[in-house]
Amino acid sequence: MVDISAKDSTERLATAQARVFLLPETLEKIQRGKIAKGDVLAVAQVAGVMGAKKTPDLIPMCHPILLSSVDIAFKEEPQPDPTGRCSIIITATAKTTGPTGVEMEAMTAATVAALTIYDMCKAVDRGMSFSEVCLLSKSGGKSGTYTREG
Repeated sequence: MVDISAKDSTERLATAQARVFLLPETLEKIQRGKIAKGDVLAVAQVAGVMGAKKTPDLIPMCHPILLSSVDIAFKEEPQPDPTGRCSIIITATAKTTGPTGVEMEAMTAATVAALTIYDMCKAVDRGMSFSEVCLLSKSGGKSGTYTREG
């Protein structure tokens, strides 16, 4: 781990996303509450928050930090793409005040939420996938603000 003891504590915010691709029928079952394991997006939201909190247990060189907040939001895109799949975009935002950033916590939150959607729906759609996991923005710290283009 790098030594962060000389760094100033600043407010730090990071937002990441992931996209889950699934069959239109699967999205419809999620929307109607017809997935046997329960409310998919509610469970994925809790899982994403838990994932953010466990980031230093999963990523070896990641510092344990005190998170001020973690927010998970979902945007359903019901229009199928050319492959016949629709999607759910997961946006995860993590915030802290401290000497190191929260990018990894935001990215872990988005990824764990995506994995949870897969786990809860795999009985009806084993062909689901997720991708486009990326940092959308970050602010705070010495390196300042970053915003993903496009």
